[in-house]
Amino acid sequence: MLRDAKGWTQRELAEAANVRIATVSRIENHMPQTIDLAVLDRLATALGVDPGFLLVRVKDQVRKSARR
Repeated sequence: MLRDAKGWTQRELAEAANVRIATVSRIENHMPQTIDLAVLDRLATALGVDPGFLLVRVKDQVRKSARR
């Protein structure tokens, strides 16, 4: 949601955070089994939020995950 609010593609976020596009995709699709804290910090910095904010699930996201 934050990426979309900035109007960024996954590639643009990956470049801004210096991470792989595949990493962004896995995170957005709720598939990461673990996340490196340095990656979390870089993503948060690129998005302008506290890293803890990225760990909070949004109610709608939980519903979408439950349907899969």
